[in-house]
Amino acid sequence: MAVNIPYTAQRLWPSPLGTIWAARTDAGLAGLWFAEGQKDTPEALDAPLRDDDPLLQAVEAILADYWRNGTLRCDLPLDLHGTAFQREVWRALLKVPQGHTLSYRSLAERIGRPQAVRAVGAAVGRNPVSILVPCHRIVGSDGRLTGYAGGLERKVALLRLERVLAA
Repeated sequence: MAVNIPYTAQRLWPSPLGTIWAARTDAGLAGLWFAEGQKDTPEALDAPLRDDDPLLQAVEAILADYWRNGTLRCDLPLDLHGTAFQREVWRALLKVPQGHTLSYRSLAERIGRPQAVRAVGAAVGRNPVSILVPCHRIVGSDGRLTGYAGGLERKVALLRLERVLAA
């Protein structure tokens, strides 16, 4: 079932990992993707390109700081559109501290659904706000890097930036 998200502005800018594409609603940041090479990047959005949007400028500034020093802090309003279960998983992702990883199984246990590992994995994969909702911190039960909508090479780069993996 497709969700019609009421985007009000969008913006693109370059990053060390490729062009970033962000979109917002009146309520907050609703989408953050790599413009190329990400499996769930939209083809187009029905929202004006706004380089002057304060929220989207703030997202760019947060990510610029992240690229510079490896510290990811985000206190911006998020407007995450998905099922109740997906939003529960995404809220749990926000609690995985920087510099740490967590297995899909552990994430399922944290939300009180230890039998729902596959469903949790699917929800992690549908995260609409890459990087800021840190799905890149989720790994396989054996610690192996598995799945990332933006590609495993970007997941490795993000975990190296956060000093989880050696450079």
